[in-house]
Amino acid sequence: MLAGPTASGKSALALALAERFGGVIINADAMQCYAELRVLTARPSVQDEGLAPHELYGVRRVTQPADAAWWRWAALAAMARARTAGRTPILCGGTGLYLRGLFQGLADIPDPGAAARAEARALVAGEGAAALHARLQAVDPQTAAGLRPSDSQRVARAWEVWRGTGRGLAAWQAVPAVPLAGWRPVMIMLDPPRLELRAAIAARFEAMLLSGAIEEVRALAADDLDQDLPGLRAHGVPELRAYLRGEIDLAQAAARAITATAQYTRRQATWFRHQALVHESAIQIINARMAPEIEFYDKIVGDAESFINSRG
Repeated sequence: MLAGPTASGKSALALALAERFGGVIINADAMQCYAELRVLTARPSVQDEGLAPHELYGVRRVTQPADAAWWRWAALAAMARARTAGRTPILCGGTGLYLRGLFQGLADIPDPGAAARAEARALVAGEGAAALHARLQAVDPQTAAGLRPSDSQRVARAWEVWRGTGRGLAAWQAVPAVPLAGWRPVMIMLDPPRLELRAAIAARFEAMLLSGAIEEVRALAADDLDQDLPGLRAHGVPELRAYLRGEIDLAQAAARAITATAQYTRRQATWFRHQALVHESAIQIINARMAPEIEFYDKIVGDAESFINSRG
């Protein structure tokens, strides 16, 4: 498993290790699941995808929100396919909640059904998230207490679970989860210096603008999508949408996107430092950003390879 903050070079290291181990790279980044966001989520290029098998990249539409439960099921299936093919599964991404759900397990919540989902969406659209939160407070106060009334996505999810299963989301989540079994995970975490990472974020966003990021966001805006869809919160999307509406200029949009991404990477790094996803003896921390042009890149890749081999 390769983890760490956005723009730390996880994809570059994953590709190098996949070539050495005959691996399959499995996406563990929530936003890279969306087909419409190749540029703004820095998904592996078509050329890189041709060098090693890649799974779970661009497999959902923005209108089909990905979540930890769906991703866990999909990742386990991809890992099983890799094992059957005699390949090493290499999980690569910075969505910590996905990785925690994979290794520590998730509550087994039944599908609430299409009718409950449709009702939740209709109530949010017609009354607003705060009004639906008030409804939830009356029937499932335990779950409601842990949700912000303005969080339309989570409030709707809580409502549909209660309506579709007859049991509150918090009650389902209290049931002990079953952790991952049958695997011996090794975790390599990239944790580059803050200033180095900030510079990489800025350079990458400028490159995204030259590679079609604005056109990508313009296409999303043309689809008249639900504004609460998770994919519309991908870094750079809100800022470029504001630019396309004429509210800010492009330089302001870029500065805001870069700042928002840098702030997010600080939260990511803190989260990973305080999560025991695997045993500490199976964790290697690399305090550098990975990219083929960086000095000592080959040495770091070699050290990561040796560490993996040492864990059997």
